Amino acid sequence: MKQQDFQRPGFLRRLCLQLVLLGLAISIAVPSSAAQSQNKPTSTPLDSDAYTTTVAYVEQFYPLWFTYYQFRFGAPLGATNAWVADKEVTPLYHFCVAINDDTLYTSVYFDLRAEPVVVTIPSTNLKYTTLTLDPYGTTIEPGLPTTPGVYAFTGPGFTGTLPLGITAVPMPINFPSLYIRTIKYSPSGENLIAAGQAFQKSLLAQPLSQYLSNPDGGAANILPEVDFAFPFKQTADKLIRKSPILFLKQLQAAVAAPNTPPLSQSAQALSNRFNALFGNGDNQQAMFSAGARDAHTMIVQNYITNTDPSYWIHYTNISNWGSNFLDRSSITEFLQLSNGISTAAYYHTFSDGKGNALDGSDPGGYVLSFSKDQLPQAGLFWSLTAYTPHAIELVPNNANKYVVASYLPELQYNADGSLNVYLSTQQPDGVPAANWLPIPSGKFNVMLRVYGPEGDVADNTYVPPAIQKQ
Repeated sequence: MKQQDFQRPGFLRRLCLQLVLLGLAISIAVPSSAAQSQNKPTSTPLDSDAYTTTVAYVEQFYPLWFTYYQFRFGAPLGATNAWVADKEVTPLYHFCVAINDDTLYTSVYFDLRAEPVVVTIPSTNLKYTTLTLDPYGTTIEPGLPTTPGVYAFTGPGFTGTLPLGITAVPMPINFPSLYIRTIKYSPSGENLIAAGQAFQKSLLAQPLSQYLSNPDGGAANILPEVDFAFPFKQTADKLIRKSPILFLKQLQAAVAAPNTPPLSQSAQALSNRFNALFGNGDNQQAMFSAGARDAHTMIVQNYITNTDPSYWIHYTNISNWGSNFLDRSSITEFLQLSNGISTAAYYHTFSDGKGNALDGSDPGGYVLSFSKDQLPQAGLFWSLTAYTPHAIELVPNNANKYVVASYLPELQYNADGSLNVYLSTQQPDGVPAANWLPIPSGKFNVMLRVYGPEGDVADNTYVPPAIQKQ
């Protein structure tokens, strides 16, 4: 590592996070089955209050571990109430699980306790989506409108008045987060990256008092991808498997943190019961450890077994779970910050059409064949992305290619309108680069995204074809 890397604020943030979250645990290797374990929960007396309470506690509050430590130690550290964007997305990006390479991300973590935060959205011809979430990853409706203007996000305690020309966006909590995804390519394949980056830089966010002094202040902070390199998912997986008591202490801190929304009566009762049983974590460690591990296994299993006949995983309740806490935690583990069905649909698979784990060790690779009628209906685009097996991160490859997407003008369809996408470690002979998705030489998984769902995608009845071995 170069000497100047040690002087970068991003490096210091990551170092601080490692020390605070893991201590020596960061160096513990994860068993190969940890993130996608097919094992059943451990054999533990189910009448143990410590065990059953811990299972319920982790299942319900698991997303808070991610958002609390991302908010506190991640790339946006020191940038509360300000836009933060990544300069580019590469396999080095680990901040959010299952990142995509189709859009430009810009985000802001709000703290609305003291005063409103003014967000300015400039006029643009670009297509972009907005997503406002609570710390559990649940969509807050209505969020930011997708039209240009000057908006003030206000907390639940705000009683003041706003200047003329500023539209209020009332929030039910003080610590929401806002995400704008700007499309990098038009549906016809026009490269919009430069325009999208200019749009990112023109986004403004700042507290109301600062806005009144300088309405043109609060430009987005564009950071290099190294500042988004800390692997939160892998860290959570490691902690639960190797240091579950430490993980529970950290989750306990997250539940009690100021940025956690007020708990419902039932959630508060669960938190109180866990706190009374767990204390400082010195007693009944075996029961608490087993409960944390088994809850994590349930979270993982709930996701990877939620498959259709073609072995694609698809959730119809993303960002709107109600009381389905297990689904909420599963999505956090594998697809954090995902949109609801009105904006995007997600299909994820770890298996081929025979139910065997996807594995790139065979040079022949795989093919995903869409008939003309099987192509997903998208108002904007669809794309396929390959990910590493446990971290769900982009696959490093010499071509620096991470998607096969409908917006690629070089994508070649067959004469009957069908489409073949080839998944292999090397580009197959005679296959256009646009139709090739690089995969690793070992286990991997694939996600199909559909932005602007239409037809059977929009009504959650679409089933993608199975991936077949060549």
